[in-house]
Amino acid sequence: MTTRSTTSDNSSPAIANEQFRQLLAGSRQMLVSTLSERISESFGHVDQTLFEAADQAETNQVQTLFFDSMREIRSRRGEIERQFLRLIAENFADFLAGKVPPPRDLQGMEADELSLVQNEEYEEALQVTTMAQHVNNRCVQELFTLEQRLAVINNGRKPSDEANPFAARKIAQAFSDALRAHSFHPRIKQMLYVLFDQHVMSCLDELYKTLNQRLIDAGILPNLKYSARRAPSAPSKSAAPASNEAPNDDEQPSSAHASAPNNAPNQGAGAAQASSAHSAGGLSQGDGAALHAAAQAAAESLQMLSNLTSLIQTQRNQAPQAPIYGETRSISAYSPSDAQESFSIGELFSALDRLQESSARELPQNIHTAQKVAPVKQSLHEDLQQHSEKPGKVKVGDAEADVIDLVGMLFDYILDDDNLPDHFKTLLSHLHTPYLKIALQDKAVFSNHDHPARRLLNNLAQAGVLYGDSNDNQPLQAKIQWMVEKVIHEFKGELAMLEKLSEELDDFLTVQNRQAELVERRAVEAARGREKLLQARQDAESQIHQRLEGKNPPLLIRNFLELTWVDVLVFSQLRQGVASPAWQNALKVAEQLILGSSPLEAVALAQFKSTQAQLLDQVREGLEQVGGYQEDGIRRLLADLSTCFHAVQAKAPQIADKIKHDLPPSQLGSMLGEDAPATTPAKPSSELSAAAKARLKELDDLEFGTWFDIKHQQRLQRLKLSWFSPTTRKYMFVDQSGHRTLVMSREELAQALESQQACIIEPERKPLVDRALTTIYKVLQRITGRQAATAN
Repeated sequence: MTTRSTTSDNSSPAIANEQFRQLLAGSRQMLVSTLSERISESFGHVDQTLFEAADQAETNQVQTLFFDSMREIRSRRGEIERQFLRLIAENFADFLAGKVPPPRDLQGMEADELSLVQNEEYEEALQVTTMAQHVNNRCVQELFTLEQRLAVINNGRKPSDEANPFAARKIAQAFSDALRAHSFHPRIKQMLYVLFDQHVMSCLDELYKTLNQRLIDAGILPNLKYSARRAPSAPSKSAAPASNEAPNDDEQPSSAHASAPNNAPNQGAGAAQASSAHSAGGLSQGDGAALHAAAQAAAESLQMLSNLTSLIQTQRNQAPQAPIYGETRSISAYSPSDAQESFSIGELFSALDRLQESSARELPQNIHTAQKVAPVKQSLHEDLQQHSEKPGKVKVGDAEADVIDLVGMLFDYILDDDNLPDHFKTLLSHLHTPYLKIALQDKAVFSNHDHPARRLLNNLAQAGVLYGDSNDNQPLQAKIQWMVEKVIHEFKGELAMLEKLSEELDDFLTVQNRQAELVERRAVEAARGREKLLQARQDAESQIHQRLEGKNPPLLIRNFLELTWVDVLVFSQLRQGVASPAWQNALKVAEQLILGSSPLEAVALAQFKSTQAQLLDQVREGLEQVGGYQEDGIRRLLADLSTCFHAVQAKAPQIADKIKHDLPPSQLGSMLGEDAPATTPAKPSSELSAAAKARLKELDDLEFGTWFDIKHQQRLQRLKLSWFSPTTRKYMFVDQSGHRTLVMSREELAQALESQQACIIEPERKPLVDRALTTIYKVLQRITGRQAATAN
């Protein structure tokens, strides 16, 4: 057998080792056998799923759709299953031969082809991405070790997702491709994808483990380990292979790291991070510098906490009953003035447990109402006094009051934060009581940037900032509401639960980000397609206007050339280019139509009449290409054109001018939408104010990805600059979910910036808790009139 090798960019050397080929053949059989069984199981649930859907159908028409689809799927099931397994086998064949298929994208599609990409096709691409992402998130360890072992087989090169026949994306894409030949209704396809995910993609976890064991048994990297290691300088998470037998690979998968809660209130993060770094192995020079930076950051955080505590105590002593932040007083302001004893930490936790239980009971009614800080303090004070053996004689101790006040100021800040949409502020405000328990148990939440509770609150807030203002934020809002409810109902002090929730939110946002990127890329590609269409239309209009210059054809001929034949020229240019015979022939047809619309001498007239039938046939072919006409409409138009020619040549222009024909709107022109040239052009830059002209110059350096707040459709929207049209000189903006939302000319944007109808949003890089502590520190400095020790 001859193996094939190629130097193509999309290829790698074929796998020549016969032992490896046999090993892969056995693995392929295992995969195909498993997938064959599972896809059969998936289709076995179709009837029941469609029956249930039919029972709940909103109309008779929808119910009929479900029943008809049931029969259609039964008849096509075998074909789909065979095609799916055939594609899986072809993926293996390509891998053995060293072929790497190019990634799927919309680059290189012509404008007319791009306009035909249906929304349902895009939705299917999202289905594939989402299913694959779920598997990848679940199987980080198994996939990493499997890829390393496949790299040994694959001539030392780790296969990409596009080449790896075991990759979740390849398997999901094979199912999508198998469905592509069948015109099922989008709702039916959605159900098939859900069943495929439940019964096929769900089996990959166990399959990857089995495949890894098979390769281990064959002696391929039997000692390869996958271990998690916390980076000493940042809260990011990374993992690296522990064995030096794995092939070199610059890419390392992300992995959740385990972190033990720091229960010593006065202990900083630096020592713990240093211990973690040393336990993971020796430190390189770079690691040592990072460790030093982490230790310095931890020391600064501890100093900040010390300064804050000092300022809180100063304010409490200066004005015991005055608000310490906003309108909220210190917890000490509620204490009896003659109290000498302090509540124990156990009494405080018991009171907070009761408050949390009460909050959990009332949450369904209160979840959409912000929980203010002052009522929480009032309720805590009342509960403590009610359950005290010496009511009216006991107070909250100063150390505990510092923590309670600082947590209260943090949640006051959240309710005032302009970066967060109101409904996200409301949701986060309900975490006040659980975070009081966390801070009283572990003050490191204020000093350790990597504390699980701090990281969760930062991540929840960041999600709200990035996606909370989007029209499509319902899934995110529901997710965050679920997480808040889970904390209130189930949190008993275990920080591992918060760690898990933070990782779950990261996974959710990864999918959200990918979906937004796909939506935005599709919007940009569609805009580029319309740009090519617009350029082609301008070229065609220019050619027609040149040939009409100095001519005065009947209105029918002029309108036909300017409104309809332009589309034929555009179509030819996009498909074949301006040098093509089709484009040149379409121009000649235009010239002949103009020629026949003016009186001709005998010789020229005879020649025109001899080619008139052929000319009208060419007009028919052009109209059939671009569409928009029924056969009867084409026949009537050709008859009107012929009558017009006869009237002109008979020197009866008044008859030619009376011939009316309602031409349909331009099919290609309607595809331009907002990108079409404006009927009333924007104010030229020369008429702008001096300030607006200065803004216009600033826009020249504007980068894609810049965020704006723009007043649009009677409300302020947060939009991202995604694309600029060199032809129309217009900017395209997308919302936080990636959808095209607004198109503005440079002049319009400059005027909006000058009139404060738009403003550029500087990215907020500091996490929520960091911003809150900095702001609280400055407020306390101002109201106490005291400059504490330097803090960051």
